[in-house]
Amino acid sequence: QQVQSTASMQEGEEVTLDCSYETSQNIYHLFWYKQLLSGDIIFLIRQTSFDSQNQRSGRYSVVFQKSLKSISLVISASQPEDSGKYFCALWELTQW
Repeated sequence: QQVQSTASMQEGEEVTLDCSYETSQNIYHLFWYKQLLSGDIIFLIRQTSFDSQNQRSGRYSVVFQKSLKSISLVISASQPEDSGKYFCALWELTQW
């Protein structure tokens, strides 16, 4: 669940987008994606539930709070082209 999916950014600022989720699984992956103006959706960053460190990839990083079932995307030194629509996604590994 995202409160805000569309971000409008000023150059150089740090922007945080929040996402909450529900799962009963212990092992899962969380992803952030961005939708381009063309409609294409690109992958930005992934966090796994068993990672002890918050992931970082270039200007993208996450703040993962497993106990709160929350993950935030942090975009540092934002550029005008960073404005757009962002999506978080959950992939559960179901146990058989």
